[in-house]
Amino acid sequence: MFKSSWLPLAPALGEVLLLSKASNAKRRQLVVGNWKMNGSLNENAGLLAKIAAGWHGAHNADVVICPPFPYLMHTQNALLGSAVVLGAQTVNEHAKGAYTGEVSASMLADLDCKFVIIGHNERRRMQHESDLQVAQKFEAVQKAGLTPILCVGESLEDREQGKHLETISRQLNIVFAHTGKDVFDNAVLAYEPVWAVGTGKTATPEQAEEVHKFMRSQLGVLADSIRILYGGSVKAHNARQLFALADIDGALLGGASLDADEFLAICKAAE
Repeated sequence: MFKSSWLPLAPALGEVLLLSKASNAKRRQLVVGNWKMNGSLNENAGLLAKIAAGWHGAHNADVVICPPFPYLMHTQNALLGSAVVLGAQTVNEHAKGAYTGEVSASMLADLDCKFVIIGHNERRRMQHESDLQVAQKFEAVQKAGLTPILCVGESLEDREQGKHLETISRQLNIVFAHTGKDVFDNAVLAYEPVWAVGTGKTATPEQAEEVHKFMRSQLGVLADSIRILYGGSVKAHNARQLFALADIDGALLGGASLDADEFLAICKAAE
């Protein structure tokens, strides 16, 4: 039901696992916590204190937390001295102007954000962000000296019709056409199947690896260096298996990032 009929499938899981050590040795794993519209000053204080205490000193993976805009400064202060980096959940594509309620990339840079999530499926669906707008945001983030985390992913309908790789290709190609591929050396990609985000469903290792492998094949000479994350109901119990795959370089987490113990267990699985 979930197999593509127009491109070859990824290697069998056993073959992929044999290749994973050589491939992943080139790329440092990354775990990104997207809090979405959750939290309060009270709740955040306890959560951040546990995360900061559990992720300090030297580690073999990178960790980013993306809180809602009102909590960026509070989060930044709470993470001082830890190895966790600050990120944002979205951005406006314009540098400045009469865009009430919007936030520019330079404003995020002022708050020492390092990463910005671009094109999350909820933004595409709920705020009707187009592929072109996502590409413009990608460019704005890079111009401000920040690293975009570009999200792509297919709907359940696309998956069931075997059009998932076609959808991923379209979403990537709009950005490639707008910016060129050479700028992707300062970017992170994230594959989040829409049908697996917040549903409790997770793509099988073979399904996830098929798409990650396909995405990497589209990157040309940068294919071996760019980190590609998986997002879609990643939990502590399945993180290690997913991270072992050759083309998966970490995770974009939603709900799991709101539980310090769960979040830290996933971060440790990435090392």
